[in-house]
Amino acid sequence: MRFRILFVIPLTALLAACAAQPAHVGDSKAPEAAAALYTRLDAAVARYEIARSTAAAGNAHSMNGETTAALDELDTAASQCQVTRGCDSARFVAAFDRLLRASATAVQAQAQAMPTAAPDATEEAGESSPVLAALPESGRSMALLKGRKLTEIIAMNDPVKVALQQWLTQYRPNLMIAYENYAYLRYRMWPEYRKAELPEAVLFGILAKESGGKVHAVSRSGASGPLQFMYQTGARFGLGMVDGFDQRFDAALAARANAAYLNEQLAVFNDNLELVLAAYNGGEGAMQRLANRRPDAGFWDAKIYMELSPETRDYVPMVLAAAWLFMHPDRYNLAFPKIDGKAATIALKNPASINELTVCLGSEGNPNGWFRTLRNLNPAYEPQAIMPAGTKLEVPEKVAVNYEKLCTSGKWFELASDLQSAVLPVMQKPPASSHPRIYVVRKGDTLGSIARSHACGSSSELAGLNHLKGPHYDLHVGQRLELPSVCGRN
Repeated sequence: MRFRILFVIPLTALLAACAAQPAHVGDSKAPEAAAALYTRLDAAVARYEIARSTAAAGNAHSMNGETTAALDELDTAASQCQVTRGCDSARFVAAFDRLLRASATAVQAQAQAMPTAAPDATEEAGESSPVLAALPESGRSMALLKGRKLTEIIAMNDPVKVALQQWLTQYRPNLMIAYENYAYLRYRMWPEYRKAELPEAVLFGILAKESGGKVHAVSRSGASGPLQFMYQTGARFGLGMVDGFDQRFDAALAARANAAYLNEQLAVFNDNLELVLAAYNGGEGAMQRLANRRPDAGFWDAKIYMELSPETRDYVPMVLAAAWLFMHPDRYNLAFPKIDGKAATIALKNPASINELTVCLGSEGNPNGWFRTLRNLNPAYEPQAIMPAGTKLEVPEKVAVNYEKLCTSGKWFELASDLQSAVLPVMQKPPASSHPRIYVVRKGDTLGSIARSHACGSSSELAGLNHLKGPHYDLHVGQRLELPSVCGRN
C-alpha cells in the first residue's frame, strides 16, 4: 500500500499544477526546451516502471527511494512544462494516468492473492446514500468494476472536477430529479446490473446524463428510453417492438441491454471505463478505430481526448461525476432525498387514467407529485388514456395505500374525474363564401401588382378568371376583377 500512496501524492500535485495553468515563459528555444522535457518524462517513466518491477519481485523496501525519486523527477519536469512555451502538459497527465492504472492493477492483484476479512457492505459505497442505506448488501457491487474500485478507476482530473461543479450548481435540480426517478425505478433496473456484475454507480451516472430518469425520453436523433438507445443498437441487444410497445421504454429491459453493451465493450477496450462510455455516446465503431490508431493512449491522453467530439468530451466526465456523487454525497455537501422505493401493485377499482391518479393522489407522500413515477413504472400506458377497472399498475408502496384513501371515492376522486372529462374546443374553419371576391382597379394598378398584393399566385391565373387578353392586359380605373380563391387577402 505504501507503494501506491507514494504514487498518488505526486499525481495530485501534478493535477493541481495543471489546473493552475500559469502563463508560459517566452523562449526562443521553446521547441528544444519542450523536447528536453519530453525526454525527461520518458526517462522518469522508465525509471519508475523498473523500480516497480523490482519491488514486485520482492525488493519493495529497497525500491521505495527509487520510485520516489522517479516520481519527483516526473513531477519536476511536469511543473517546468507548465511554464515552457510549446510544452504539452497533457502528455504528463496522460503518463501519470497510465502509471496510476498500472499501479492500481498491481495492488488489486496483490490484494486478491492475500486472504482478507470480508469488507463492510457499505465500504467505498457512499457515506450516506439513502438508496444504499435501504439495501446495504449492494454496497460493494456498486463500487467495483471488474474487481477494481471505482475510486481507483475514476481519475479526479480537471474535466471530472468541472463536471462535479456543474452537477452541484446549475444541474443540481437535474441531479436530484434523476436520483428520485432512479430510487423508484431501482428495483427494476439494479437487478439487471447486479446480474451482469457491474457497478450501480455507473448505471446511475449514465441514467442521470442520458435522461434524468425519464423513461419516455426521446432525443432529436431518435435515441429513446431511460438509457437512450438508438433503434438499431437496442434491437441488437433485444429491445424491439412488442404489440406496439417500444421496449426501449421498459426500464428493466433497457438496463439489461445497457449492461450487456457495457460488458461487450469492456472486453473490447480492456476494461477501460472511459473508452467504453465514449463508445456508448459516440459510437463503438468510431471509438474502436480511434483507439486502434492510438493503442498506448488512454481516454484523457490528448491523442484520444482532443479527437473526440465536444459532446463526447463532455459526456464521459459528466457520467463519471454523477457516479462519484452517487457514491460520495457527503464529501460534496450533497444530501439526496430519503426515498422508500419499495414497490407494490394495485388493481384499479374504477376506470382511470394516469393523469387522474396523479390529480387525486396530489402531493401525498411526494411534494413533486406522482406523475413521473407512475409513468415510469407503467410505460405502456399513455397518461391520458382511460384504463379499465381491474387494470394492474406498478406503484410505490406508499401510493398503494394512498390510492385507497384518495382515488376510489371522495372529493379528490371527483375532482380528478371532472378534469379528465374536460376537452379543448376544436377550431372550425369558416365555411367558404359562395360569393366571389371582387377587387376594384385603382390608378396605377397592373395585373401583376394586383396578383402580388393579394397573394394570388400568378397574373395569368387572374387574367384567365376575368377573361382578359394579353399581352398587355389593359385595365381601367373602376374595373371590377374577380379574385381567385387562392388569394390570401383583400
